[in-house]
Amino acid sequence: MVLPESAPPSSGGHAPAPRPPEGMDSHADLARLRGEIAKVVVGQHGVVSGLITALLVGGHVLLEGVPGVAKTLLVKTMAAALDLQFTRVQFTPDLMPADLTGQMVLDSSGGLRFRPGPVFTNLLLADEINRTPPKTQSALLEAMEERQVSTDGQTRLLPDPFLVVATQNPIEYEGTYPLPEAQLDRFLFKLSVDYPSAEEELELLTRHHRGMDPRRLSSAGLTAVLNPAGLAQARAAAAAVRVEPVVLHYVVALTRATRDAPSTQLGASPRAAVALLAAAKAWAWMSGRSFLTPDEVKAVFKPTLRHRVSVRPELVLDGLSVETLLDRVLASVPSPR
Repeated sequence: MVLPESAPPSSGGHAPAPRPPEGMDSHADLARLRGEIAKVVVGQHGVVSGLITALLVGGHVLLEGVPGVAKTLLVKTMAAALDLQFTRVQFTPDLMPADLTGQMVLDSSGGLRFRPGPVFTNLLLADEINRTPPKTQSALLEAMEERQVSTDGQTRLLPDPFLVVATQNPIEYEGTYPLPEAQLDRFLFKLSVDYPSAEEELELLTRHHRGMDPRRLSSAGLTAVLNPAGLAQARAAAAAVRVEPVVLHYVVALTRATRDAPSTQLGASPRAAVALLAAAKAWAWMSGRSFLTPDEVKAVFKPTLRHRVSVRPELVLDGLSVETLLDRVLASVPSPR
């Protein structure tokens, strides 16, 4: 079996993946998952690959793109194809922390009971996360890192799996609150959702002309192809990918190089190194390998670190971007053979 269009999450292009090793039946489910998503979302192969990788790792994703490029639709479609509980929250300036985590309320007998908030779900879509104040943004920190919510002296575990996919608009800054570094570091990937190609946009219009309604996923014939148990099996297989010490040293060298670069204001944290390793292992498994190579590390390097690294302000004014900085780091650290 061959996994179709397993494109690097940093690219947005697509290319056929090699044949997976024997005994990995979950690859067939992942291939069907891609097929179901393609019934609704046209293109965006790299973003789809990134979201699937995040599911295998159990990491959160920050989607950045202008309005109208199917960010919300993509997440809704993936949740339906995975038979996961899905909750969408529109982040606004008046959203309060309890609106996310839940609160104590009076029941019919006059006593207090906890009413869970929308964070108690499998897949939480935090739409336009940068439009809510830092106090509400920070309500997600414990949930994203610890998979739990602490309220009124009690700790309540979140469902498993639990994944936050947040969206933000890269061009609108009025009335927004940029995410602090501590929260950005909780996201496994930052993925860019670009405009479709001319051919993809033509296919999109053709589908709408034929009656497809993105508000009703059933109109596209979407069905669930992978349940939480199957996802857990795929996660275990991805986590079992073999890693040689030389590749571990390569991950450490790349991470430390982001801190030592003269143009860096903030380098990647140890949590970033752990995320890079986990994402690379999942990418290797999706690409059909039972062992990790430097190529998989390079494939997920930029989407894993682009939101965790910042450039010195004076160099930003000179036109140096984080993407360019990361390209320089990749070029400066020798790849093991």
